[in-house]
Amino acid sequence: MLGVGVVRTPTDAELGTRLVAVEQGVEQWLDEYRPEYVAVERVFSQHNVRTVMGTAQASAVAMLCAARRGIPVALHTPSEVKAAVTGSGRADKAQVGAMVTRLLRLDAPPKPADAADALALAICHIWRAPAQNRLQQAVALHASKGRTA
Repeated sequence: MLGVGVVRTPTDAELGTRLVAVEQGVEQWLDEYRPEYVAVERVFSQHNVRTVMGTAQASAVAMLCAARRGIPVALHTPSEVKAAVTGSGRADKAQVGAMVTRLLRLDAPPKPADAADALALAICHIWRAPAQNRLQQAVALHASKGRTA
């Protein structure tokens, strides 16, 4: 782990202002750490559409910042992240935090819990990306053979 951070915005601020703050935080992080990949949690809604909309908008800002720099973006579902880190796609935040702490050999769980979630996402991507890349290459190879026949 090189670093982890969480961008916080005032809940009573105007949406545009909050998204600009997210963009500035992401850009600063990208400038400082220069990642090769960006992993983003795939957003979906089961119940609270309002919460999902805000999360989706912030996720889109992160994806845009990465794409603007030519950094590949990978999306992982919350259950994929939980399963990769804890072995269960239904793990709670405490379990995710505990496993991130153990896997990264940290002295204490990252605070706030969103930081632990971000690290879990990174761990998931590191572990899953090689298999996903091989699968994409196989699909592309199969497709190219189908076109040439």
